[in-house]
Amino acid sequence: MSDLVIRGARPYGAGEPVDVLVRDGVIVALGAAARGGDEVDGVTIAEDVQVIEAAGRILLPGFVDLHTHLREPGREDTETIESGSAAAALGGYTAVFAMANTDPVADTAVVTDHVWRRGREVGLVDVHPVGAVTVGLAGKQLAEMGTMAAGVGRVRMFSDDGHCVDDPLIMRRALEYAKSLDVLIAQHAEEPRLTRGAVAHEGPTAARLGLAGWPRAAEESIVARDALLARDAGARVHICHASTSGTVELVKWAKAQGISITAEVTPHHLLLDDSRLETYDAVNKVNPPLREASDAEALRRAVADGVIDCIATDHAPHAEQDKCCEFAAARPGMLGLETALSIIVETLVTPGLLDWRGVARVMSENPARIAGLDDQGRPIAVGEPANLTLVDPDTSWTVRAPELASISGNTPFDAMTLPARVVATVLRGRVTAHDGVAATVTQRVRL
Repeated sequence: MSDLVIRGARPYGAGEPVDVLVRDGVIVALGAAARGGDEVDGVTIAEDVQVIEAAGRILLPGFVDLHTHLREPGREDTETIESGSAAAALGGYTAVFAMANTDPVADTAVVTDHVWRRGREVGLVDVHPVGAVTVGLAGKQLAEMGTMAAGVGRVRMFSDDGHCVDDPLIMRRALEYAKSLDVLIAQHAEEPRLTRGAVAHEGPTAARLGLAGWPRAAEESIVARDALLARDAGARVHICHASTSGTVELVKWAKAQGISITAEVTPHHLLLDDSRLETYDAVNKVNPPLREASDAEALRRAVADGVIDCIATDHAPHAEQDKCCEFAAARPGMLGLETALSIIVETLVTPGLLDWRGVARVMSENPARIAGLDDQGRPIAVGEPANLTLVDPDTSWTVRAPELASISGNTPFDAMTLPARVVATVLRGRVTAHDGVAATVTQRVRL
Protein backbone atom coordinates (compact mmCIF):
# COMPACT_ATOMS: atom_id res chain seq x y z
CA MET A 1 0.00 0.00 0.00
CA SER A 2 1.32 3.45 -0.91
CA ASP A 3 1.37 6.41 1.44
CA LEU A 4 -1.58 8.75 1.44
CA VAL A 5 -1.20 12.44 2.22
CA ILE A 6 -4.17 14.71 2.86
CA ARG A 7 -2.75 18.20 2.52
CA GLY A 8 -4.19 21.19 4.28
CA ALA A 9 -7.18 19.69 6.11
CA ARG A 10 -8.82 21.08 9.24
CA PRO A 11 -9.64 18.27 11.68
CA TYR A 12 -13.11 18.86 13.13
CA GLY A 13 -13.21 22.21 11.33
CA ALA A 14 -11.02 23.91 13.95
CA GLY A 15 -7.60 25.49 13.92
CA GLU A 16 -5.11 25.91 11.12
CA PRO A 17 -4.86 23.38 8.27
CA VAL A 18 -2.60 20.38 8.80
CA ASP A 19 -1.15 17.68 6.60
CA VAL A 20 -2.11 14.10 7.44
CA LEU A 21 0.20 11.23 6.51
CA VAL A 22 -1.33 7.76 6.35
CA ARG A 23 0.71 4.57 6.04
CA ASP A 24 -0.49 0.97 6.20
CA GLY A 25 -3.96 2.14 7.15
CA VAL A 26 -2.83 4.19 10.15
CA ILE A 27 -2.27 7.91 10.70
CA VAL A 28 1.49 8.19 11.23
CA ALA A 29 1.94 11.96 11.21
CA LEU A 30 -0.01 15.20 11.64
CA GLY A 31 1.67 18.50 11.05
CA ALA A 32 1.28 22.08 9.97
CA ALA A 33 0.42 22.25 6.30
CA ALA A 34 3.54 22.57 4.19
CA ARG A 35 3.99 23.86 0.68
CA GLY A 36 5.02 20.72 -1.08
CA GLY A 37 7.78 19.02 0.85
CA ASP A 38 8.66 15.38 1.29
CA GLU A 39 7.76 14.94 4.93
CA VAL A 40 4.98 15.51 7.46
CA ASP A 41 5.95 16.45 11.00
CA GLY A 42 9.40 14.94 10.50
CA VAL A 43 8.14 11.69 8.92
CA THR A 44 9.42 11.14 5.38
CA ILE A 45 6.78 10.49 2.74
CA ALA A 46 7.28 7.43 0.56
CA GLU A 47 7.95 7.91 -3.14
CA ASP A 48 4.76 6.03 -3.99
CA VAL A 49 2.28 8.49 -2.57
CA GLN A 50 -1.29 9.51 -3.28
CA VAL A 51 -2.13 13.11 -2.46
CA ILE A 52 -5.52 14.64 -1.73
CA GLU A 53 -5.51 18.44 -1.70
CA ALA A 54 -7.91 19.38 1.06
CA ALA A 55 -7.55 23.15 0.63
CA GLY A 56 -8.72 23.89 4.17
CA ARG A 57 -11.74 21.60 4.08
CA ILE A 58 -13.00 19.78 7.18
CA LEU A 59 -11.65 16.36 8.13
CA LEU A 60 -13.87 14.10 10.25
CA PRO A 61 -13.76 10.48 11.38
CA GLY A 62 -15.51 8.23 8.86
CA PHE A 63 -19.25 8.03 9.42
CA VAL A 64 -20.94 4.93 10.85
CA ASP A 65 -24.56 4.09 9.95
CA LEU A 66 -26.33 1.77 12.38
CA HIS A 67 -29.37 1.38 10.12
CA THR A 68 -29.02 0.57 6.43
CA HIS A 69 -31.03 -1.67 4.11
CA LEU A 70 -28.82 -3.15 1.38
CA ARG A 71 -31.52 -5.59 0.12
CA GLU A 72 -29.03 -8.37 -0.68
CA PRO A 73 -29.87 -11.23 -0.69
CA GLY A 74 -33.27 -11.27 -2.32
CA ARG A 75 -34.03 -7.82 -3.76
CA GLU A 76 -30.98 -7.08 -5.86
CA ASP A 77 -33.28 -5.27 -8.29
CA THR A 78 -33.51 -2.45 -5.74
CA GLU A 79 -30.03 -2.44 -4.17
CA THR A 80 -26.99 -4.66 -3.80
CA ILE A 81 -24.21 -4.69 -1.27
CA GLU A 82 -21.99 -3.20 -3.98
CA SER A 83 -24.31 -0.37 -5.02
CA GLY A 84 -25.25 0.39 -1.41
CA SER A 85 -21.59 0.39 -0.40
CA ALA A 86 -20.84 2.85 -3.19
CA ALA A 87 -23.64 5.12 -1.96
CA ALA A 88 -22.27 4.84 1.57
CA ALA A 89 -18.71 5.70 0.55
CA LEU A 90 -19.94 8.69 -1.44
CA GLY A 91 -21.86 9.80 1.64
CA GLY A 92 -18.74 9.69 3.82
CA TYR A 93 -19.44 6.35 5.52
CA THR A 94 -16.73 3.86 6.40
CA ALA A 95 -19.03 1.37 8.16
CA VAL A 96 -22.69 0.44 7.79
CA PHE A 97 -24.97 -2.07 9.51
CA ALA A 98 -27.12 -4.01 7.07
CA MET A 99 -30.57 -4.81 8.45
CA ALA A 100 -31.92 -8.35 8.56
CA ASN A 101 -35.13 -8.02 6.51
CA THR A 102 -33.66 -9.63 3.42
CA ASP A 103 -34.93 -12.69 1.53
CA PRO A 104 -33.98 -15.06 3.04
CA VAL A 105 -34.09 -13.27 6.36
CA ALA A 106 -30.73 -12.88 8.10
CA ASP A 107 -31.75 -15.15 10.97
CA THR A 108 -28.93 -17.70 10.61
CA ALA A 109 -25.15 -17.51 10.41
CA VAL A 110 -25.35 -18.72 6.80
CA VAL A 111 -26.97 -15.45 5.75
CA THR A 112 -25.12 -13.08 8.09
CA ASP A 113 -21.76 -14.60 7.15
CA HIS A 114 -22.63 -14.18 3.46
CA VAL A 115 -23.44 -10.50 3.96
CA TRP A 116 -20.17 -9.96 5.82
CA ARG A 117 -18.10 -11.77 3.18
CA ARG A 118 -19.76 -9.94 0.33
CA GLY A 119 -19.09 -6.63 2.05
CA ARG A 120 -15.42 -7.55 2.35
CA GLU A 121 -15.29 -8.50 -1.33
CA VAL A 122 -16.72 -5.13 -2.37
CA GLY A 123 -14.37 -3.34 0.01
CA LEU A 124 -15.83 0.16 -0.06
CA VAL A 125 -17.12 0.20 3.52
CA ASP A 126 -17.17 -2.22 6.42
CA VAL A 127 -20.53 -3.98 6.07
CA HIS A 128 -21.68 -5.40 9.40
CA PRO A 129 -24.66 -7.76 9.20
CA VAL A 130 -27.54 -7.24 11.61
CA GLY A 131 -29.07 -10.51 12.75
CA ALA A 132 -32.80 -11.03 13.18
CA VAL A 133 -34.10 -11.26 16.74
CA THR A 134 -36.75 -13.80 15.78
CA VAL A 135 -36.98 -16.50 13.13
CA GLY A 136 -38.30 -15.03 9.91
CA LEU A 137 -38.99 -11.71 11.68
CA ALA A 138 -42.21 -13.37 12.79
CA GLY A 139 -41.87 -12.45 16.46
CA LYS A 140 -42.61 -15.99 17.68
CA GLN A 141 -39.29 -17.75 18.24
CA LEU A 142 -35.85 -16.39 18.99
CA ALA A 143 -33.34 -16.74 16.18
CA GLU A 144 -29.90 -18.33 16.59
CA MET A 145 -28.36 -15.27 18.17
CA GLY A 146 -25.40 -17.07 19.70
CA THR A 147 -24.48 -18.81 16.45
CA MET A 148 -24.64 -15.54 14.50
CA ALA A 149 -22.60 -13.71 17.14
CA ALA A 150 -19.92 -16.42 16.94
CA GLY A 151 -19.91 -16.63 13.14
CA VAL A 152 -17.49 -15.16 10.64
CA GLY A 153 -19.67 -12.07 10.45
CA ARG A 154 -19.49 -11.55 14.24
CA VAL A 155 -22.98 -10.11 14.53
CA ARG A 156 -22.97 -7.33 17.10
CA MET A 157 -26.52 -6.08 16.71
CA PHE A 158 -29.88 -7.82 16.35
CA SER A 159 -33.12 -6.30 15.10
CA ASP A 160 -36.40 -7.30 13.50
CA ASP A 161 -36.51 -3.84 11.92
CA GLY A 162 -39.53 -3.46 9.71
CA HIS A 163 -41.36 -5.36 12.43
CA CYS A 164 -41.60 -4.74 16.15
CA VAL A 165 -40.75 -7.48 18.62
CA ASP A 166 -44.15 -6.83 20.14
CA ASP A 167 -44.44 -9.88 22.42
CA PRO A 168 -43.02 -8.67 25.75
CA LEU A 169 -41.90 -12.15 26.79
CA ILE A 170 -39.99 -12.69 23.54
CA MET A 171 -38.40 -9.26 23.90
CA ARG A 172 -37.48 -9.99 27.51
CA ARG A 173 -35.79 -13.26 26.54
CA ALA A 174 -33.98 -11.53 23.67
CA LEU A 175 -32.59 -8.90 26.03
CA GLU A 176 -31.47 -11.57 28.49
CA TYR A 177 -29.62 -13.48 25.76
CA ALA A 178 -28.16 -10.24 24.44
CA LYS A 179 -26.82 -9.47 27.90
CA SER A 180 -25.00 -12.80 28.07
CA LEU A 181 -23.64 -12.43 24.52
CA ASP A 182 -22.69 -8.75 24.96
CA VAL A 183 -24.65 -7.75 21.86
CA LEU A 184 -27.23 -5.05 21.20
CA ILE A 185 -30.96 -5.34 20.56
CA ALA A 186 -32.26 -2.58 18.27
CA GLN A 187 -36.02 -2.21 18.45
CA HIS A 188 -38.39 -1.02 15.76
CA ALA A 189 -40.82 0.55 18.23
CA GLU A 190 -44.33 0.05 16.88
CA GLU A 191 -47.26 -1.49 18.73
CA PRO A 192 -48.92 -3.26 15.78
CA ARG A 193 -52.37 -3.27 17.32
CA LEU A 194 -52.33 0.52 17.09
CA THR A 195 -51.10 0.73 13.49
CA ARG A 196 -53.28 -1.71 11.55
CA GLY A 197 -53.98 -0.04 8.22
CA ALA A 198 -52.15 3.13 9.26
CA VAL A 199 -50.15 4.93 6.60
CA ALA A 200 -49.56 8.48 7.93
CA HIS A 201 -49.09 10.34 11.17
CA GLU A 202 -52.34 10.62 13.07
CA GLY A 203 -53.13 14.32 13.01
CA PRO A 204 -54.93 17.08 11.12
CA THR A 205 -53.06 16.45 7.86
CA ALA A 206 -53.93 12.76 7.67
CA ALA A 207 -57.54 13.50 8.63
CA ARG A 208 -57.90 16.12 5.92
CA LEU A 209 -56.29 13.87 3.28
CA GLY A 210 -58.29 10.81 4.24
CA LEU A 211 -55.21 8.77 5.25
CA ALA A 212 -55.42 6.26 8.10
CA GLY A 213 -53.64 7.66 11.14
CA TRP A 214 -50.59 6.30 12.96
CA PRO A 215 -50.58 7.55 16.57
CA ARG A 216 -47.48 8.61 18.47
CA ALA A 217 -48.49 6.19 21.22
CA ALA A 218 -47.75 3.24 18.94
CA GLU A 219 -44.07 4.13 19.16
CA GLU A 220 -43.96 5.56 22.65
CA SER A 221 -45.66 2.63 24.37
CA ILE A 222 -42.99 0.22 23.08
CA VAL A 223 -40.17 2.59 24.01
CA ALA A 224 -41.48 2.77 27.58
CA ARG A 225 -42.00 -0.99 27.80
CA ASP A 226 -38.57 -1.86 26.44
CA ALA A 227 -36.83 0.61 28.71
CA LEU A 228 -38.31 -1.26 31.66
CA LEU A 229 -37.45 -4.65 30.20
CA ALA A 230 -33.86 -3.55 29.58
CA ARG A 231 -33.66 -2.26 33.13
CA ASP A 232 -34.73 -5.59 34.59
CA ALA A 233 -32.49 -7.63 32.26
CA GLY A 234 -29.49 -5.37 32.81
CA ALA A 235 -29.20 -5.27 29.03
CA ARG A 236 -28.73 -2.62 26.39
CA VAL A 237 -31.57 -1.58 24.10
CA HIS A 238 -31.37 0.76 21.12
CA ILE A 239 -34.41 2.59 19.74
CA CYS A 240 -34.49 2.72 15.96
CA HIS A 241 -35.68 5.83 14.08
CA ALA A 242 -37.19 7.82 16.97
CA SER A 243 -39.88 10.04 15.52
CA THR A 244 -41.92 11.73 18.26
CA SER A 245 -41.44 14.34 20.97
CA GLY A 246 -42.83 11.80 23.43
CA THR A 247 -40.09 9.31 22.55
CA VAL A 248 -37.54 12.03 23.32
CA GLU A 249 -39.01 12.50 26.79
CA LEU A 250 -39.15 8.76 27.45
CA VAL A 251 -35.53 8.23 26.41
CA LYS A 252 -34.48 11.17 28.54
CA TRP A 253 -36.37 9.71 31.53
CA ALA A 254 -34.90 6.23 31.02
CA LYS A 255 -31.35 7.56 30.86
CA ALA A 256 -31.95 9.50 34.08
CA GLN A 257 -32.91 6.19 35.71
CA GLY A 258 -29.61 4.64 34.69
CA ILE A 259 -31.19 2.38 32.07
CA SER A 260 -28.82 1.40 29.27
CA ILE A 261 -30.81 2.84 26.40
CA THR A 262 -29.68 4.64 23.25
CA ALA A 263 -31.64 6.08 20.36
CA GLU A 264 -31.16 7.16 16.77
CA VAL A 265 -33.00 9.58 14.52
CA THR A 266 -33.06 9.67 10.74
CA PRO A 267 -32.14 12.72 8.67
CA HIS A 268 -35.60 12.74 7.10
CA HIS A 269 -37.34 12.92 10.47
CA LEU A 270 -35.16 15.93 11.29
CA LEU A 271 -35.97 17.83 8.11
CA LEU A 272 -39.36 16.73 6.80
CA ASP A 273 -42.84 16.70 8.33
CA ASP A 274 -46.28 15.47 7.36
CA SER A 275 -47.03 18.57 5.31
CA ARG A 276 -45.13 16.71 2.55
CA LEU A 277 -48.11 14.35 2.21
CA GLU A 278 -50.31 16.95 0.52
CA THR A 279 -49.30 15.59 -2.91
CA TYR A 280 -49.97 11.94 -1.99
CA ASP A 281 -46.52 11.17 -3.42
CA ALA A 282 -45.49 7.85 -1.88
CA VAL A 283 -41.82 8.85 -1.94
CA ASN A 284 -42.70 10.51 1.38
CA LYS A 285 -44.11 7.32 2.91
CA VAL A 286 -41.83 5.98 5.63
CA ASN A 287 -42.07 3.84 8.75
CA PRO A 288 -42.43 5.44 11.24
CA PRO A 289 -44.27 8.16 9.33
CA LEU A 290 -43.21 11.75 8.96
CA ARG A 291 -44.61 13.51 12.02
CA GLU A 292 -45.60 17.10 12.70
CA ALA A 293 -43.18 20.02 12.60
CA SER A 294 -43.18 20.15 16.41
CA ASP A 295 -41.85 16.59 16.53
CA ALA A 296 -39.06 17.41 14.10
CA GLU A 297 -38.10 20.40 16.23
CA ALA A 298 -38.05 18.26 19.39
CA LEU A 299 -35.85 15.68 17.65
CA ARG A 300 -33.38 18.33 16.48
CA ARG A 301 -33.12 19.70 20.01
CA ALA A 302 -32.72 16.17 21.41
CA VAL A 303 -29.74 15.54 19.12
CA ALA A 304 -28.15 18.80 20.20
CA ASP A 305 -28.73 17.98 23.88
CA GLY A 306 -27.43 14.41 23.58
CA VAL A 307 -30.74 12.75 24.43
CA ILE A 308 -30.77 11.22 20.95
CA ASP A 309 -27.35 9.62 20.56
CA CYS A 310 -26.81 9.36 16.85
CA ILE A 311 -28.00 9.83 13.29
CA ALA A 312 -28.88 6.71 11.29
CA THR A 313 -30.11 6.88 7.72
CA ASP A 314 -32.62 4.00 7.52
CA HIS A 315 -31.54 3.96 3.87
CA ALA A 316 -34.36 1.96 2.24
CA PRO A 317 -34.25 1.51 -1.54
CA HIS A 318 -37.44 0.46 -3.33
CA ALA A 319 -38.27 -0.42 -6.91
CA GLU A 320 -40.32 2.07 -8.91
CA GLN A 321 -43.39 -0.17 -8.92
CA ASP A 322 -43.31 -0.28 -5.11
CA LYS A 323 -43.56 3.49 -4.88
CA CYS A 324 -45.44 4.59 -8.00
CA CYS A 325 -48.82 3.45 -6.77
CA GLU A 326 -51.56 4.61 -4.44
CA PHE A 327 -50.21 5.87 -1.14
CA ALA A 328 -51.72 3.15 1.04
CA ALA A 329 -50.27 0.36 -1.13
CA ALA A 330 -46.74 1.79 -1.40
CA ARG A 331 -43.78 0.34 0.45
CA PRO A 332 -42.38 2.60 3.20
CA GLY A 333 -38.84 3.92 3.02
CA MET A 334 -36.50 6.30 1.23
CA LEU A 335 -32.85 6.63 0.25
CA GLY A 336 -30.53 8.31 2.74
CA LEU A 337 -26.83 7.50 2.51
CA GLU A 338 -25.66 10.16 0.05
CA THR A 339 -27.78 12.99 1.43
CA ALA A 340 -27.38 12.41 5.18
CA LEU A 341 -24.47 14.77 5.84
CA SER A 342 -26.06 17.63 3.90
CA ILE A 343 -29.32 17.29 5.84
CA ILE A 344 -27.43 17.28 9.14
CA VAL A 345 -25.73 20.50 8.08
CA GLU A 346 -29.08 21.99 7.02
CA THR A 347 -30.94 21.06 10.21
CA LEU A 348 -28.26 21.14 12.91
CA VAL A 349 -25.04 22.89 11.85
CA THR A 350 -26.42 25.90 10.03
CA PRO A 351 -28.89 26.75 12.86
CA GLY A 352 -26.04 26.48 15.38
CA LEU A 353 -27.32 23.38 17.19
CA LEU A 354 -24.14 21.40 16.43
CA ASP A 355 -20.57 22.29 15.56
CA TRP A 356 -18.37 19.96 13.51
CA ARG A 357 -17.19 18.09 16.58
CA GLY A 358 -20.84 17.50 17.31
CA VAL A 359 -21.30 16.13 13.80
CA ALA A 360 -18.44 13.71 14.43
CA ARG A 361 -20.07 12.68 17.68
CA VAL A 362 -23.49 11.81 16.26
CA MET A 363 -22.40 10.44 12.89
CA SER A 364 -19.24 8.59 13.85
CA GLU A 365 -18.17 8.37 17.47
CA ASN A 366 -21.48 7.52 19.16
CA PRO A 367 -22.68 4.96 16.60
CA ALA A 368 -19.30 3.22 16.71
CA ARG A 369 -19.45 3.13 20.50
CA ILE A 370 -23.04 1.86 20.54
CA ALA A 371 -22.15 -0.96 18.15
CA GLY A 372 -18.89 -1.82 19.91
CA LEU A 373 -16.59 -1.06 16.97
CA ASP A 374 -12.98 -0.65 18.04
CA ASP A 375 -11.57 0.73 14.79
CA GLN A 376 -14.28 3.20 13.78
CA GLY A 377 -15.24 6.56 15.25
CA ARG A 378 -11.71 7.02 16.55
CA PRO A 379 -10.03 10.41 17.11
CA ILE A 380 -8.05 11.99 14.29
CA ALA A 381 -4.66 11.43 15.88
CA VAL A 382 -1.33 9.71 15.29
CA GLY A 383 -1.61 5.97 15.78
CA GLU A 384 -5.33 5.82 15.01
CA PRO A 385 -6.92 3.95 12.07
CA ALA A 386 -7.26 6.13 8.99
CA ASN A 387 -11.04 5.96 8.58
CA LEU A 388 -11.70 9.51 7.46
CA THR A 389 -14.16 11.76 5.68
CA LEU A 390 -13.22 15.04 4.01
CA VAL A 391 -16.08 17.56 3.78
CA ASP A 392 -16.48 20.76 1.82
CA PRO A 393 -18.73 22.89 4.05
CA ASP A 394 -18.93 25.83 1.66
CA THR A 395 -20.38 24.14 -1.39
CA SER A 396 -23.96 23.30 -2.26
CA TRP A 397 -25.36 20.69 -4.61
CA THR A 398 -28.65 19.75 -6.18
CA VAL A 399 -29.82 16.19 -5.61
CA ARG A 400 -30.54 14.31 -8.84
CA ALA A 401 -32.04 10.89 -8.20
CA PRO A 402 -30.68 9.30 -11.43
CA GLU A 403 -27.16 10.39 -10.49
CA LEU A 404 -27.13 8.71 -7.09
CA ALA A 405 -25.20 5.46 -6.71
CA SER A 406 -28.18 3.46 -5.49
CA ILE A 407 -30.05 1.29 -7.98
CA SER A 408 -33.33 2.77 -6.77
CA GLY A 409 -34.30 6.42 -7.00
CA ASN A 410 -36.83 6.87 -4.17
CA THR A 411 -35.46 10.03 -2.62
CA PRO A 412 -37.75 12.84 -1.41
CA PHE A 413 -34.83 15.23 -1.85
CA ASP A 414 -34.75 15.00 -5.65
CA ALA A 415 -34.20 18.48 -7.15
CA MET A 416 -33.57 19.92 -3.67
CA THR A 417 -30.44 22.05 -3.22
CA LEU A 418 -28.53 21.09 -0.07
CA PRO A 419 -25.43 22.49 1.66
CA ALA A 420 -22.02 20.80 2.08
CA ARG A 421 -20.77 17.65 0.41
CA VAL A 422 -18.31 14.85 1.01
CA VAL A 423 -15.13 15.34 -1.03
CA ALA A 424 -13.33 12.11 -0.14
CA THR A 425 -13.74 9.03 2.02
CA VAL A 426 -10.85 6.92 3.31
CA LEU A 427 -11.19 3.39 4.71
CA ARG A 428 -8.06 2.24 6.54
CA GLY A 429 -5.90 4.34 4.26
CA ARG A 430 -7.68 3.38 1.02
CA VAL A 431 -9.53 6.10 -0.86
CA THR A 432 -12.99 4.67 -1.46
CA ALA A 433 -14.60 7.81 -2.88
CA HIS A 434 -13.19 11.05 -4.25
CA ASP A 435 -14.86 13.99 -5.97
CA GLY A 436 -18.19 12.22 -6.37
CA VAL A 437 -16.82 8.95 -7.73
CA ALA A 438 -16.56 5.68 -5.80
CA ALA A 439 -13.41 3.64 -6.28
CA THR A 440 -13.44 0.89 -8.90
CA VAL A 441 -12.49 -2.69 -8.10
CA THR A 442 -9.02 -2.12 -9.59
CA GLN A 443 -8.49 0.99 -7.49
CA ARG A 444 -9.61 -0.79 -4.36
CA VAL A 445 -7.08 -3.55 -4.93
CA ARG A 446 -4.27 -1.11 -5.72
CA LEU A 447 -5.04 1.13 -2.77
